[in-house]
Amino acid sequence: MTLANQDFQAFREFLEKACGIVLGDNKQYLVSSRLNRLLEQEKIGSLGELVKRIQSQPRSNLRELVIDAMTTNETLWFRDVYPFEVLKKKLIPEFIKSNPNQRLRIWSAACSSGQEPYSLSMSIDEFERSNAGQLRSGAQIVATDLSGGILNAAKSAEYDSLSVARGLSQERLARHFDPLRNRVEFRAINLLDSYSMLGKFDIVFCRNVLIYFSADVKKDILRRIHATLKPGGYLMLGASEALNGLPELYQMVQCNPGIVYQAR
Repeated sequence: MTLANQDFQAFREFLEKACGIVLGDNKQYLVSSRLNRLLEQEKIGSLGELVKRIQSQPRSNLRELVIDAMTTNETLWFRDVYPFEVLKKKLIPEFIKSNPNQRLRIWSAACSSGQEPYSLSMSIDEFERSNAGQLRSGAQIVATDLSGGILNAAKSAEYDSLSVARGLSQERLARHFDPLRNRVEFRAINLLDSYSMLGKFDIVFCRNVLIYFSADVKKDILRRIHATLKPGGYLMLGASEALNGLPELYQMVQCNPGIVYQAR
């Protein structure tokens, strides 16, 4: 697919408005690789025609198919390892000390195909095996993504051998894979929309997604995530992400390795 500059600009504006993702000036190749098959299936001749059709039929399934295709769904089990160790060794014990009779609530934002929330569920299982009876009221993980298609795949918890091999040991596979879904609830949420229906959380994992947003949108999302955190709750970002600014809302906590941000 050859992209006219005018068509590419129109598509960039659509994508940013629809889901906040900002495409760089040199991302034509990415658009072509992700949308070629869809355009062929829908018999659409150009990117410009695609944008016009979406604009003329805003409630059509085509809009969601485009967003699904353009949303990055690459993920791993226990990505970067340290966040899940911090969860088990620091965050859960602190929660139990402060809230011994409450249920732990964790939000996995932009959960993609489910590896992160299921990794969180496995981590909680591992904590409970080593600390029997301490997490008295259990835990709930709310996992959200804007892509309905990818959420349906995540709910099924069915992964091919290649996906399983990327970060999931045979020991964890044997121990956890059937029961891990019990504490995970999936919901379709666009990070540009309201989070009020999600309730309050003790911990939010929002990892490797803010890098796709503009600075202003990123700051807005971080403010609204703060509103979902209980006082003293924690935000975990990706290894390559940093919270620049908002000192009135978050304080950085060094964990060696890794960093978490505590809600003020």
